Amino acid sequence: MAYTLYVGEKRFSSWSARPWILLRGLGIPFTERLVSLQPDAAKAGRFSRLPGGRVPVLEDGAVLVWDSLAIVEYLAERHPGTWPADPVARAFARSCCCEMHGGFQALRGEMSMDLAARRPQRLRSDAVKADIARIEALWTEARHRFGQGGPHLFGAFSAADAYFAPVAFRFQTYGVEPKGEAGLVMRTLLSHPAVSAWESPGIKEPALSDHDLDAMYPGDPARTW
Repeated sequence: MAYTLYVGEKRFSSWSARPWILLRGLGIPFTERLVSLQPDAAKAGRFSRLPGGRVPVLEDGAVLVWDSLAIVEYLAERHPGTWPADPVARAFARSCCCEMHGGFQALRGEMSMDLAARRPQRLRSDAVKADIARIEALWTEARHRFGQGGPHLFGAFSAADAYFAPVAFRFQTYGVEPKGEAGLVMRTLLSHPAVSAWESPGIKEPALSDHDLDAMYPGDPARTW
């Protein structure tokens, strides 16, 4: 079994981070291939060769799996520990990840992932506040109900931790400090070796011209909500 994972730049690609961190965290060998998000003349050609024209994509021999959640489920069929073993915990973990996958649009829009940036927000929209509160509630409930077996969301490291790692990155960038159990979850995520292994090189990557808010809006206070 020889996996290849196609990813975007670590600094910005939250979708790529999830399966990469999962594979690394579970100790599953894989080869990484960068498909750069740089908005140059060759970008369209690079992405046209990928299913759906996006990263991440997992290659397993002749099989291509795209979309981060589809990759997680593909791995779960082959690698115990991807999801919690207990069926009730597993259902809750899957529901949390699906909610993250399809929701939290305000958080995505107003707190884009940028590992190298620090943009503490003075003000936040009501929609972002609601998204943050919902994430804190999910983290707290997961720990209280299923976290007795270890320090992670469901005790042992699982897909849920990999799925919420980019949220922890966003909270760190924008100065969100969850309280209580949710704060412990954030600190645990950011200190996990697989999460650190994604973050460390990502911090050093150059900005993308269509992602760098400092370059696009120099001195503009409107980008601090």
